[in-house]
Amino acid sequence: MTGLALTCLIPAHNEAARIGAVLRAVAGHPLVARVLVIDDGSTDATAAIARAAGVQVIAPPHNLGKTGALILGLRQVTQGHLLLLDADLTGLTPDAITALIAPVADGRAMASLSLRGNAPRTWRRIGVDYITGERVLPHALLAGHLDQIAALPRFGFEVFLNRLLIAADQPIAIVPWPGVASPSKVSKRGVLRGIKADAAMMSDIFRTLGPTACLRQIIAMRRLAGRSDSAG
Repeated sequence: MTGLALTCLIPAHNEAARIGAVLRAVAGHPLVARVLVIDDGSTDATAAIARAAGVQVIAPPHNLGKTGALILGLRQVTQGHLLLLDADLTGLTPDAITALIAPVADGRAMASLSLRGNAPRTWRRIGVDYITGERVLPHALLAGHLDQIAALPRFGFEVFLNRLLIAADQPIAIVPWPGVASPSKVSKRGVLRGIKADAAMMSDIFRTLGPTACLRQIIAMRRLAGRSDSAG
């Protein structure tokens, strides 16, 4: 497996209960050169747990939303490749991280996306989760677009990134993660707050890219994933 200069970015907001397990899987991973946690205005021990794990932490003074937190991290990277991880994953292992990195490191794909075991059934049936937060990609793909990303809604990052991947017209890999899950917002915040948070996320996504355009993205990403399957 070809070595990559790989920086892992983990945006996190009030994830003290879960981020430790994520960091145990990625901190010290032989294929990851640097881990950077962006503690997005947490009011719990998220930042302290990350520092105790020996990783770099950036802590803005207030909550910026996922896109804003990622921009802070992206501005700390100048080259190489990125590993993007959500902070609330359960079941994450070093082997799962290796599997996500492998298609890019081996040259089979320009980028890779996870397909978690608890991804919505529709996404698993289609074979792509177009808004997954776990990806490996070249930093150069984003480097010229940071100002555009900074202007996105709080949860507009993934669909904007999909647009860049599709425009690049290079193979992408969809990596099954059957043992990895992301807890629902309802389970973390309660029913009413969780539903409200899900609605706000989808509103941001559709402000960035309308529903019909999202469908076209999914079709295009399946086509690019097919190229990676053929190369494998």
